[in-house]
Amino acid sequence: MKAWMIIFTLVLAMLGTSIPAAAAPIEVGDVRWGRSLEAAQETSKKSGKPILILFQEVPGCAGCQAFGGSVLKERLIVEAMEDLFVPLLILNNKGGEDRRLLKKFGEPSWNYQVIRYFDANLKELIPRRDRIWTTAGVARRMIESLKAHKSEVPLYLESVASLEETEHHREALFAMACFWVGEFELGKLAGVVKTEAGWYDGREVTKVVYHTKKTTLKRLAEQAEKVRCAQKVYLPEGEKLTTRRIKTGIYTPAAYRKARASHQKKQIERWKVLAGVPGLNAMQLTRLNAWVPVRMEQAKRWLSPRQRAWLVEQMR
Repeated sequence: MKAWMIIFTLVLAMLGTSIPAAAAPIEVGDVRWGRSLEAAQETSKKSGKPILILFQEVPGCAGCQAFGGSVLKERLIVEAMEDLFVPLLILNNKGGEDRRLLKKFGEPSWNYQVIRYFDANLKELIPRRDRIWTTAGVARRMIESLKAHKSEVPLYLESVASLEETEHHREALFAMACFWVGEFELGKLAGVVKTEAGWYDGREVTKVVYHTKKTTLKRLAEQAEKVRCAQKVYLPEGEKLTTRRIKTGIYTPAAYRKARASHQKKQIERWKVLAGVPGLNAMQLTRLNAWVPVRMEQAKRWLSPRQRAWLVEQMR
């Protein structure tokens, strides 16, 4: 056995109940994992939070390391696992208590990583699924389990899932008098993942990336028209807008030009501190730009508790 494996085993034995992120191997990321099922159940009962169990191989293959080094280090995923769930780690390639729990949950030994979700009585909240190894997949499963547990789903976690579900993304360019206004108005709309100020066909435009499971092009265009941000809508070749009163054109990506950095997210220029919020993603930034000038509390709802705490500290 390699020296580091011996040391890791000894550390687990000494800690007994949890693994500090600083002492953790790459396969388990930055999450502070509990190591006692009984303690997890007790915490779940007291807190009302569901239990999230990672069955992982440590030391693991390249895939296990890649998962731990990416998904389990994503700041908002880590925060959600620690704050919305009771996180528990069960090793699938060890003996003793880990092997007993592996049998209890019917998990195979030496398998790839699997995350499962339970209530305090170990009733599984959503069906077990293997091969969920992307940030989008993990975030969406977390959301599904919270809903099944009848727990609130915070907007910051929804932003992670929506932003990463690129297979459901589409783009369109909305022409208006001023792209600063475009980002401000369109960034509020449900289904909009992110916005960008740019130039196309000699016009100021706002490029909108939207989520097809959250809105439709027709709804988006009609909402944009109401706020005077749809003088013309440019669509990828082959896409059509089923409303004749809005002018359309073809969007050729090579002809689009992004506006310079000083023109992006102009509405939050007075609040430069927002750009430094830890872990802020593109969807959160889009929502902040849309809401901060008119409704600060609505804007803050898109931040995680730790992000809000950081912001309060910086603004003192």
